[in-house]
Amino acid sequence: MVSVVVSGAINWDINLFVARFPTVGEEVAVRRITRVPGGTAANVAVAVARLLQRGETAFIGALGMDEVGREQVKVLEAEGIATGGLNFVEGVESGQAYITIDDQGRNCIHTFFGANQELTPEDLMEGPRARLIGGAKVIAVTDPPLPVAVRLLELGKAAGADTVWDPGVHAELGLTGLAEGLARTDYFILNAIEYQQLLGTEEPRRIGEALSHVNRGIKALVKRGSEGSALVSEAGRQVRSLPAVPLEKLGLRVVNTVGCGDAFIGSFAASRAQGHGDLEALRRANTAGAFKATRLETRGSPTLEELERLLSAVERLGLQPL
Repeated sequence: MVSVVVSGAINWDINLFVARFPTVGEEVAVRRITRVPGGTAANVAVAVARLLQRGETAFIGALGMDEVGREQVKVLEAEGIATGGLNFVEGVESGQAYITIDDQGRNCIHTFFGANQELTPEDLMEGPRARLIGGAKVIAVTDPPLPVAVRLLELGKAAGADTVWDPGVHAELGLTGLAEGLARTDYFILNAIEYQQLLGTEEPRRIGEALSHVNRGIKALVKRGSEGSALVSEAGRQVRSLPAVPLEKLGLRVVNTVGCGDAFIGSFAASRAQGHGDLEALRRANTAGAFKATRLETRGSPTLEELERLLSAVERLGLQPL
């Protein structure tokens, strides 16, 4: 019954809230500390699960055989996520991230991937993981080890699923380093800064043109943060843009941007699994990312009811795709 399979990092986040970021060599006071489950892929899985029925979302990843790993399983299962795709690695700590958040909601992230790096392509062929991949409508891949990402995308394509990829830290490998995965990707997602670093441009049409040299049919999603988002298709010839949700007009404000991109990806993947077209999936993803910004917690993605409520409020403002 699984509709969406998500794979990549699952971490324990230590969030440090400060008034401002320090300059190099400077010390600033930490006002508050929170310790919560996180990791890009796990956050995406939670975002998906909150929009689907229990058991429709599965997670493939790796954890250490430690207290953090045991707690992570409990958290995922409480969200209704199937955990049969997890691999437990002896002698390696579960992943952890140290995140500094300033008064404007901006963040800096330092990640220790730990057990996340131990997942292998061979692990994907074992019974429970192979069954999950083979039955999914959408495979959402973030930042597992690159050979795992490529193999997942390949298996997803072979099974007829939509393949969604945000390579995260792997984007530093450049277009050539990502080419094998891109050839197997239906929807490629990065934020504007990451596209600039990867392709030398954040202009949607040029992004589409550059990616088309690797995969003619690939569609690019551009996360623009406070400027909204865009969907690029047909080798850059078609661009559909959405403005950012005007939170202040709705009586809301940004309090923490950590996890907004994860909410965006999760909502897009869930929307595709629900049968929504590309543009509607983008609209829902754009709105889910904005909703998350109004929540302090990293996993502040909306439930289906919360998302529908905010979508209705945005619609009343008359915002339309460009």
